[in-house]
Amino acid sequence: MIHEVDEAIRLLLVEGGVPGGGGELAFEAPTKDWTARRNTPTVNVFLYDIREDLTRRRTGTIEEYDEAGMIVGWHDPPRWYHLSYLLTAWTNRPADEHRLLADVLSCLARTDTLEQRWLTGTLAELGLGVSVETAGPVSEGRAATDIWTALGGELKPAVDLKVTAPLAGQRTEAGPPVTEGVVLEATTPGMAADGRHLRYENTAAQGTGFAAPRQRPEAPARRKRRAIGP
Repeated sequence: MIHEVDEAIRLLLVEGGVPGGGGELAFEAPTKDWTARRNTPTVNVFLYDIREDLTRRRTGTIEEYDEAGMIVGWHDPPRWYHLSYLLTAWTNRPADEHRLLADVLSCLARTDTLEQRWLTGTLAELGLGVSVETAGPVSEGRAATDIWTALGGELKPAVDLKVTAPLAGQRTEAGPPVTEGVVLEATTPGMAADGRHLRYENTAAQGTGFAAPRQRPEAPARRKRRAIGP
C-alpha cells in the first residue's frame, strides 16, 4: 500500500506541473550524501512517519459474492494508516527553492482526496477514499527539527503532507460448492448390511444384553365362574 500512495502522490504532482522545467521528483531521504549528488532542481517527497488510525479499526469478516450470488471468499476489513511526508525543494538559489515550494503547495492545497485515476493496485481495487491533508500539524511525537537532526542536515522549509489510506485485509478463498447429498448407512443388531433379518439356529447366537431375546411369561389360567341359582 505504501508504494501505491507514493505513486499516487507522484501522479498528482506531475499532473499539476510539479516540478516542471526539467526538474525531478525524488522519494529518497534528503541526507547530506543525497544533497551532494543532486545536480538538477528537485522536489523531494520523504516519508518519515506511519501510524494506524485506531478509531477506524473494525473486527469481523466481509463476505464476497460472485455474479450468481454464491460466496467465493471472505476478507478482513481494511485497516487505515496515516502516512506523513515532508516535501522540500532543492535548487542552487533560495529564491528558486521558495518558488518551487510554492508550486508544490498550490498543487496539493487543491486536493482533499486522491482521485481514482491516481490510484493503483489495492488502493484502486478497494475503491475507498484516500484523504489528503496539506500543511497541517506534524504528527505527534515528531517535529521538523527532530527530522532534520536525524537526517544529519540543516533545517529547511518544507510542506508537511499526511495521507490516510487503507491497507487491504487478508482474504480467505471459499471452497467449491457442495453438489452431492450426504448418504448415511446404518445397521442394527440382528440385521445384515443389506437390510435382511438374520436367522440363527439357536438363541445364544443372537447376543446378550439388549440384543438377547426375552422370555415372555405364561399367562395365568382363568378361573371358571360358577353360576349362582335363585
